[in-house]
Amino acid sequence: MLTRVHEDVSAKMQLSTLNVLAQFRTAPNLLTLLRLFLVPFLVIEIFDGNWSGAFILFVAAGISDGLDGMLARRLGQRTTLGQYLDPIADKLLLSTLFLVVTHEGLVQRYVTVLVFSRDLGILLVCTLLYVTNTLRDFPPSMLGKVNTAVQIVTVILILVHQVWGWLPFQTPIDLLLRAISVIAPCSAVQYAWVVARRVQERAANGAVS
Repeated sequence: MLTRVHEDVSAKMQLSTLNVLAQFRTAPNLLTLLRLFLVPFLVIEIFDGNWSGAFILFVAAGISDGLDGMLARRLGQRTTLGQYLDPIADKLLLSTLFLVVTHEGLVQRYVTVLVFSRDLGILLVCTLLYVTNTLRDFPPSMLGKVNTAVQIVTVILILVHQVWGWLPFQTPIDLLLRAISVIAPCSAVQYAWVVARRVQERAANGAVS
């Protein structure tokens, strides 16, 4: 009896592993992995002072981000893995870039602390809720989308300003960084509130059923 149970569990684990591997091989997820692969090379280009190369790699990462979503819709290849992998790749790219440009003295430390703390906190909370099977889906909040958009624009302007220093981008960059210092913690609070409400609703529904 125990042997049969063990065989059933092993079979299910093998099927689960095969399913995950199959999801990795889809075109959208391969593009997402490519985006992750570009991160260290982008960092190296910045440390080497090759801002043109860094800008090109960042644009390539942005194109891959747009393509993976388009391909997922058109090819019908939306996967559970992609739902988690795509936002993780985006956050890793942005958080890493903020750390690097802060190291280069282009962004105030407190801004990067707020950005990194927000993303790390949300990642830890979502991981905990996922592992404990409390929640399985984590859609972005409205402020979260605004926060990501502002960060992307800020990084683009910083890279462009380093490549073409004569462009009058320093003032807009300063304003965007101040905006991030406000939006990042506010979006974290909103996300925590939304997640807490969803957990309470699920608990209440479970109690009723």
